[in-house]
Amino acid sequence: MKILIYGAGVIGCELAHMLIKAGNEVTLLARGEWKEILEERGLVIRHAVQLYTTKDYPAVLGQLRSDDVFDLIFVVMQYSQLPEVLPVLAVNKTKHIVFIGNNMNAAETEAALIRNDAGRDVAFGFQGTGGRRENGKVVSVHAGVGMTIGCLHNQVEGKFRDLIRTAFSGVRYRLTWESDMDAWLKCHAALILPIAYVCYAVDCRLPRASKKLISDSIDATKEAFAMIKKLGYGIYPEGMDEYSQEKQGQWFLVLRFLAKTPLGRLAASDHCRHAVIEMQLLDESFEKLRKQSGTDMPAWDRLRSAGYPHEIDAE
Repeated sequence: MKILIYGAGVIGCELAHMLIKAGNEVTLLARGEWKEILEERGLVIRHAVQLYTTKDYPAVLGQLRSDDVFDLIFVVMQYSQLPEVLPVLAVNKTKHIVFIGNNMNAAETEAALIRNDAGRDVAFGFQGTGGRRENGKVVSVHAGVGMTIGCLHNQVEGKFRDLIRTAFSGVRYRLTWESDMDAWLKCHAALILPIAYVCYAVDCRLPRASKKLISDSIDATKEAFAMIKKLGYGIYPEGMDEYSQEKQGQWFLVLRFLAKTPLGRLAASDHCRHAVIEMQLLDESFEKLRKQSGTDMPAWDRLRSAGYPHEIDAE
């Protein structure tokens, strides 16, 4: 199967590795120095938790033309980069496209893709991989790779679903099918923005995060879930709002552990450090949603004031 990964960051590279392992013909779209490294040395990934290194040789593309047709395209770009990507994808003739990552405006994204081709299939997904690029390789952090995936307000079905399943056939890659990715992505923002605020409050040096900051992040997420429910959206993953209420102590311990170990840097603060514009745009989009609800969110306000996304000096 011919598959394009549009975006060669940590998540895109890990996705490319798994798809190559499954026997697909994979192309990575990359630019600049990283493109040259991939062409000259191949894709080298250090799987930090599993303690092994892999090397693959995907094809590398610098730009996507309208007649570059693939069986599947996975778009793995930061939320803030989507406006520059959508016009390119809109004129491409590929019929099956999956957007991976944060997206508070999934409906607008889909509309841009189907405006000139109503027969196109569009889905949204999220792959829980963290890490960074360094010294010509990717350092990838995950506890087993997988993707939550679905359409705006329904399951992926028919040929589209079969294509995605076939793409990962034979490898350990969990596909979790959701029926409302629009709501899921909004709930995900409710989870990650408080963590991002904590990161920025301590200049992305998470071991400095106080118990108070971590506790506020949990309270802020609970407030955000309540706001999302008030607007009529479901909470995803299902039961997450109940978990945040009933298992707050466990949640606190998990966040505290992440903050005090290198995992927190790889899973959270590295991304915040290098994706300030994306975090600012997520924050802006979430605030627009919040204004629609008129919900009072004191813990959220307190945390946001302490850690609004900003550039961090190099360590």
